[in-house]
Amino acid sequence: MPGAPTLAASCGTGSFQTWLDEFKNEAAAKGISQVAIASGLSGVTLDQGVLSRDRSQRVFNQSFEEFSGRMVPPRLARGANLMKQYGSALARIEQSYGVPGEVLVAIWGLETDYGVNIGKFPTIRSLATLAYDCRRSEMFRAELLDALRIVERGDLAPSEMRGAWAGEIGQTQFMPSSYLKFAVDFDGNGRRDLLRSAPDVLASTANYLASYGWQRGKEWEPGSANFAVIQQWNKSEVYARTIAFFASQLSHAP
Repeated sequence: MPGAPTLAASCGTGSFQTWLDEFKNEAAAKGISQVAIASGLSGVTLDQGVLSRDRSQRVFNQSFEEFSGRMVPPRLARGANLMKQYGSALARIEQSYGVPGEVLVAIWGLETDYGVNIGKFPTIRSLATLAYDCRRSEMFRAELLDALRIVERGDLAPSEMRGAWAGEIGQTQFMPSSYLKFAVDFDGNGRRDLLRSAPDVLASTANYLASYGWQRGKEWEPGSANFAVIQQWNKSEVYARTIAFFASQLSHAP
């Protein structure tokens, strides 16, 4: 009826296209520009592959010994080389945010093999699919709005936004909400580019950890305050312990 408030696009009911049209209205009502909406959402279709992955997520059940033993040794030499290659940037990042380079490089290696495997899924399509689906629609609707805000801000074009199936983007796999909040332009080129700029990636990851209370100059062993911050990065105890272990190995690398 005329004058009724615009209802948020409701999940799962009706066709995906109808839902998407409602979502476009919602995005406009939230102040996102028509240009960003059109460039981000035109031609977007449902991705059944993303839905089946979401339905079949395995519970993470490897032990710390299994997971760290599989993940750390093959990444250690390259990590040590990157510590040297980006030494001056990492020193500046630690000065700004208090987070040591070892921790950042460990996260970078574990998340995407230092940017080699950032994922191939079109981010906006994945997010729209998961927002339409009713399992976690609120969360993914908010992430989809934030993805459009990244486009609007000029950091990335929709065609560049590719990553993991659940919408994580960049070399350390930020969800769009984290990208908006924590991404920084550390190389000074005017864009916060977490796909291609290693200095931006590392500084943004440090900014994320600093914002959760990383304590400058302190240890990160399990049980420490800084280990609790690593668990804000990844809730899995095994994954967080592997980050801490990997960072410690890097700090002793020749």
